[in-house]
Amino acid sequence: MIHSKYLNQVQAFLLSGFMSFIMSGIITFINLGFVDHFFVIWFHAWWIAFVIAFPTILLVFPFARKLAMKIASK
Repeated sequence: MIHSKYLNQVQAFLLSGFMSFIMSGIITFINLGFVDHFFVIWFHAWWIAFVIAFPTILLVFPFARKLAMKIASK
């Protein structure tokens, strides 16, 4: 198991993986339909999205948490 001090990084990794997987699949389907090699195209799109999403979430997460705390406290 991974130590709890890495919770934010693990959470960002999982969140970016799930979100980029779902969104890339939906967008690939909207743009192309269910074509030959759909899953190969989807996986390629997902990998690119994930490589962008993971560091983005690491950078944005602290700001988003502070903003959510301000909104939720009202």
